[in-house]
Amino acid sequence: MKTIGFAAYDTETPLAPFEFERRGLRANDVAMEILYCGVCHSDLHTARNDWGWSYYPIVPGHEIVGRVTQVGASVSKFKVGDSVAVGCMVDSCQECDQCKKGEEQLCREGMTGTYAGYDRVTKEPTQGGYSKHLVVREEFCLSVSDQLDLAKAAPLLCAGITTWSPLKTWNVGEGSRVGVIGLGGLGHMAVKLAVGLGADVTVISRTKDKEADALALGANRLLASSDNDAMGQAANHFDLIIDTVPVKHDLMPYLALLDVDATLVLVGQVGPLEELSTVPLLMGRRRVAGSPIGGIKETQEMLDFCAEHNILPDCEMIRMDEINEAFERMEKADVRYRFVIDMASLEAPATA
Repeated sequence: MKTIGFAAYDTETPLAPFEFERRGLRANDVAMEILYCGVCHSDLHTARNDWGWSYYPIVPGHEIVGRVTQVGASVSKFKVGDSVAVGCMVDSCQECDQCKKGEEQLCREGMTGTYAGYDRVTKEPTQGGYSKHLVVREEFCLSVSDQLDLAKAAPLLCAGITTWSPLKTWNVGEGSRVGVIGLGGLGHMAVKLAVGLGADVTVISRTKDKEADALALGANRLLASSDNDAMGQAANHFDLIIDTVPVKHDLMPYLALLDVDATLVLVGQVGPLEELSTVPLLMGRRRVAGSPIGGIKETQEMLDFCAEHNILPDCEMIRMDEINEAFERMEKADVRYRFVIDMASLEAPATA
């Protein structure tokens, strides 16, 4: 299938149109027209090769909502016309212990990324959702309820599951005390989902500037990390802190906020952190953990939960040809809270 997208051609130049071919359908594949694609900070990192594993040209995008246009002979869960979604991965070995328990993101052989990965059969590079069409194996295609606004649902496929997974892993529910560090794309979803689960939620930010936003999203309060008195009063308060900060930073101010046996989980920064003292960890049996996305079953549960509780990200819709401006604004944190590309702005019919 010939299609078109926007690709990064190197680390420096703006993303630009890119014509390429999707693979033909295998028996267990689903083909879709992409309707909307969220813009994730990972897309920007990949375009810039910040993590060192990009190839070029590369089409980013792993927050994908679309409509089924064709299915392979053995596909049973989907039919033409269904609303579907694809997140950060499109394949895994399906045989290891992690895959068999629904943790494909932790596949022992490594999951296949929606972009910046390699097809497990053909070994060709995978290309993401900044494009008109996608082909994916049935097991990695997700159902989207009619109750969800398709135009806003795309960021759930990364920002949503990235924050939902630790909330479920650490058993957040009614009365859980949850802190969220940072109120960007990840942070605002962590707030909405934790509130939906019945938690008492505190946004932790450097200043009080975002207090009104935090309360509007459903948080119970905002804690300013620059206020030493307030931080002292919040000692031992949290059962779980979700840290969404996407750059190198100091964890020490936050560790004393954890109760005994509580956890601070990192979901934002990929790379080094400031030096850490073990004293608050040892003295409170506290933990610092990391969490990637969730598995396919968990992602479907998150989508269904969001449909049931009407939880959606706050989005700004853009055209495909506005992506470079969106990247510039992301670098300045000038978005509330997620960009979504309307793929109708990228017209190109598929040809077999």
